[in-house]
Amino acid sequence: MISFENDYIAGAHPLVLNHLVETNLESLSGYGQDIYCENAKAKIKNACGRQDVEVELLTGGTQTNQVVISTMLQDHEGVIAADTGHINVHEAGAIEYTGHKVLSLPHKEGKLQPEVLKKYLEGFYADETYTHMVFPGMVYISHPTEYGTLYTLKDLTQLSDICRAFRIPLYLDGARLAYGLMSRETDVTLPDIARLCDVFYIGGTKVGALCGEAVVFTRQNKPAHFITSVKKRGALLAKGRLTGVQFDALFSNDLYFEIGRHAIRMAEKLKTVFHDKGIPFYLESPTNQQFIILDNAQMERLRRQVCYSFWEKYDDKRTVVRFVTSWSTTEEDLQKLEDIL
Repeated sequence: MISFENDYIAGAHPLVLNHLVETNLESLSGYGQDIYCENAKAKIKNACGRQDVEVELLTGGTQTNQVVISTMLQDHEGVIAADTGHINVHEAGAIEYTGHKVLSLPHKEGKLQPEVLKKYLEGFYADETYTHMVFPGMVYISHPTEYGTLYTLKDLTQLSDICRAFRIPLYLDGARLAYGLMSRETDVTLPDIARLCDVFYIGGTKVGALCGEAVVFTRQNKPAHFITSVKKRGALLAKGRLTGVQFDALFSNDLYFEIGRHAIRMAEKLKTVFHDKGIPFYLESPTNQQFIILDNAQMERLRRQVCYSFWEKYDDKRTVVRFVTSWSTTEEDLQKLEDIL
């Protein structure tokens, strides 16, 4: 079997794993109070082009979204997201579990449209009964989106301007951020994100780490007693070194960005394989997730030799499935897939 199921099918990138092994016997303080966590935070600040940002290391994507959103919202507020957004679809109600509603809006290829957001916010405050409603207290987007699509610099600027006009934070989920930043079709950089977003996170789990995400607060807006809240919500590791050592490795010698570049190269070759075999795309993304349409019989035959993800039913006879590349995808994997097809 070969697998294109997701971008965390393998353990850790060898250089990340080597750094964990090399530092394994060092005696270090817990809960992120160690030299490697400090090194990682300093390197992330440099990559953002900002020394005034605040960086914290958490355990995983769902935990990060839940902690950031619940600590930045007031108890009468909810979070706006595209209806396909991860927090609205694939996080098991983690946001609602904290008492905050996800306010979902229509999407376009996974993206929240600035004009849709502005219309919603204007309509909310034009409603004379809004005091009886869940207030929009934050805007959530992911980059890349759940469909592997990307926000342009113009998109981000418009969303940021709208959020500032309504005095609510713009939060960017960067679980797959490296694949967005290294896409051949993007005009968005990490410093752009640090400038336009109020808070975002740099994904590690899906970009070569065993686990862990790095949250970046960009406007001296980290909630008070944030680490206490992180621990209360079960997202603080006693062995904080685990995330620190990994991000120290990821942000050394351009590794994080090279992982992104490799996955994009593999994704572009993957697209060529599908095109050459005449397999139709549901959505041909500029990042590491590709969505194709298979008839159901073809899908079942392919499943015997290849792992991939079910996405949605296209119609009674066809299904949309997702193929994903990562740091662990090889040329040999692509050749095997081509041979099988």
